[in-house]
Amino acid sequence: MTTLRLTLISIILCGFLYVPAILVFGKTVVPEKANGSLVMNTDGKIVGSRLIAQNFTSERYFHPRPSACDYNAQAASGSNLSPTNPALTTRAQGIIETYQADAKHPIPADLVTASGSGLDPHITRAAAEFQMDHIAAARGLDAQTIRALLPSGPIVNVLEINLALDQAKR
Repeated sequence: MTTLRLTLISIILCGFLYVPAILVFGKTVVPEKANGSLVMNTDGKIVGSRLIAQNFTSERYFHPRPSACDYNAQAASGSNLSPTNPALTTRAQGIIETYQADAKHPIPADLVTASGSGLDPHITRAAAEFQMDHIAAARGLDAQTIRALLPSGPIVNVLEINLALDQAKR
C-alpha cells in the first residue's frame, strides 16, 4: 500500500504539478525563451526561431549547416555517419561543388558537416564570409555592404542575418 501511495504522489507531483510550475516560472522569468525565441519580420509575422535552423536555398541568402533531419525539429538528429561512410563523402562533395570551392577558396567545415542535432541555427563567421561573394552577386550588392551586416562575434545566426539582408538594399 505504501508503494502505491508513493507512486500516486510521484505521478501527481511530476506529471501534473511540476510541468505547469516550470511553464509558469519560464513564462514569468524568461518569457521570450519560454515561447521559443521566436523571430518576427518587419511586418510582425513570425518567421522562425533563433534556436532552430531553417533551410535557405536561394542564392540571395546565407545557407545554414547541412541537416541530417531536413531541418525538421520533430525529427532532430545527427547523421550518425562515420567519416569513412561513402554517403557522407558524397554529400560533402555535392556541397563543395555547389559552392565551387577549391584549394584557393577552401570551404569552412561547418558548411559541409551537420551538427549533432541537425538544427544548429548558427554558422561560423568564416562560413558567412565564404558565402558573401555569392550573395552579393545574387543581390547586386558589394561584399562590403553584406560584411557590415555581420555581427562582430565568431558565430552568425543564419535567420537573423538573412532578415538583415532583406532589410538592406535590394
